[in-house]
Amino acid sequence: MAEVTGNTVVDGRYRILNRIGSGGMADVYCAEDTHLGRQVALKMLHHRFAQDQEFVERFRREASAAAGLQHPNVVNVFDRGAHDGTYYIAMEFLQGETLKDLIKREAPLSQERAIDIGIQILRAAGFAHKRGVIHRDFKPHNVMIGPQGNVKVTDFGIARAGASEMTETGSIMGTAQYLSPEQAQGHSVSAASDLYSIGVILYEMLAGKVPFEGDSAVSIALKHLSEPPQRLAAVRPDIHPALEGVVMKALAKQPQQRYASADEFIAALESARSAIASGTNGGGGQDTAVWAPVGPPPPAPPPPRQRGPRRWPWVLLALLLAAGIGVGIYLLVQNTRVAVPDVIGKQSSAATVDLSNRGFQVRIHRTESAEPVGQVVGQSPEAGSKVDKGSLVALQVSSGPGTVQVPLVVGLKESTATKALNRRGLNVDTTSRHSATVPKGDVISSSPPDGTTVQKGSRVDLVISSGPVQVKVPDVTNQDTASAHSELRNAGLTYTDDQVTAPQPKGTVISQTPTSGTSVDKGSIVTLTISKGPNTAKVPDVTGQTQAAATAALQAAGFQVQAKQKVTHDQTQNGLVVHQRPAVGTQLKKGRTVVIYIGQYQPTTPTNPGTPAEPTPTTPGP
Repeated sequence: MAEVTGNTVVDGRYRILNRIGSGGMADVYCAEDTHLGRQVALKMLHHRFAQDQEFVERFRREASAAAGLQHPNVVNVFDRGAHDGTYYIAMEFLQGETLKDLIKREAPLSQERAIDIGIQILRAAGFAHKRGVIHRDFKPHNVMIGPQGNVKVTDFGIARAGASEMTETGSIMGTAQYLSPEQAQGHSVSAASDLYSIGVILYEMLAGKVPFEGDSAVSIALKHLSEPPQRLAAVRPDIHPALEGVVMKALAKQPQQRYASADEFIAALESARSAIASGTNGGGGQDTAVWAPVGPPPPAPPPPRQRGPRRWPWVLLALLLAAGIGVGIYLLVQNTRVAVPDVIGKQSSAATVDLSNRGFQVRIHRTESAEPVGQVVGQSPEAGSKVDKGSLVALQVSSGPGTVQVPLVVGLKESTATKALNRRGLNVDTTSRHSATVPKGDVISSSPPDGTTVQKGSRVDLVISSGPVQVKVPDVTNQDTASAHSELRNAGLTYTDDQVTAPQPKGTVISQTPTSGTSVDKGSIVTLTISKGPNTAKVPDVTGQTQAAATAALQAAGFQVQAKQKVTHDQTQNGLVVHQRPAVGTQLKKGRTVVIYIGQYQPTTPTNPGTPAEPTPTTPGP
């Protein structure tokens, strides 16, 4: 895959800002997470590897392995996915530089600084090892140094043990200068392999160069297998023997001869640091003979000359003399044994001086504790124990409660969030706040926010949603529609109207849901039942009106109109309503028909004498 250009949006979320590095398997870009508004490091697998299932699986394994390692000295992995025919991992974006850059610029580093960086790397390794994750590629290029000197390890899980650590051409995966002997042979790896690689890093920080160099990866690998590393004292005369011994033990050819764990390696470095600080030579009992070349065994002593039997008095005398010598030696030894003082509660520097002045050697082990940093919280042997002068006293010294990252709890139920924080050794304070968007009982925010590194035992403030503000519904029945709407708006409520036919005047609120006095969430809807007016009306009197006027009046009252003609002999009634049915004042359902009779004038016909008059038409009834 060609280099991803700036402003490219990967997987619909990550906007590329610039490239920050490239490796054998992938390119790394600085990108903006457009969903969360933060910068991330986006690691994208080279396109030529995206079709190779072994490499894709290795890449996927890196994301899975690292995502499960939440530790202050391990780079956080946020997300993984696919884009443009290849795969990516979204990781924490770190400010600072690689340890390799630091070594190139400043090496050899001071002994104290090398120890501090080494311990932080080992803490990351130890955390991973306890969870079954072997890094397999520890090197300064995979260690980031932050602005405050904090160390973070990247690229967990990029290879597997055994043959899969070899490419198809047989070349060794990773950087050859940092491979353990068993990796160089293609054998399976273990935690001890990582510790060897970290030993190489320590050697490079202290010496300014790696222990083995060569023209090719194969020649370097052979040196890892067969040659002892050059003594640090030969490269750097001021190196303390205790620290030299620690590094050389980590570089033992056989895994079983190295430190049994990262914690044991850390304890050895802490002991060397104490020896350097106290000015003692060889601190903590480290013996450089453990890595000196092994010669042939000394010749066996000649067998004792055979003597003939002696007479028994001389045997008895010899036994008595031996017994006397034994008693004398016992008394002498007892007189040279001294009591171990009680240094628990003292600062480690004062305790070290006190023990050293009494002839003891001191080894310091750092341990997480609620006691102040640097305070002695345990000792072995116990106070008052009688031991030989010059014996080793191991001190357990508080490194403080330790640090932990605040987990993401926003959106969780209060009880779930509290348990998550307590599991990490954090205490919880809560306050409530109304929210129209966060459900009642869920966490709105945390302070410090998620991802912040804090000391164990710290307090985290959670803001818990108490739901929306509650208001009481006012009584708006019997009010007109406009007044009811205004009163509900003033109470922080919304409304919807339901029009119904009712005897109440049109526009009058007949009822409401919820009823008045009910407590509801602010912004809730109140349903109003509004009268459209009654469904019946009285038939108005339209007699004497023209057909058009009568029709308009009746329709306005809600009635249908039917007009009929009616003969009238009264010329003044021509074209006017002379009769209507139903009768005036009748209560009639709206929509019914009212019949109106329109007068049609006809003059009266004269009659002949003797001819009876034409009868007058009668008015039809309703």
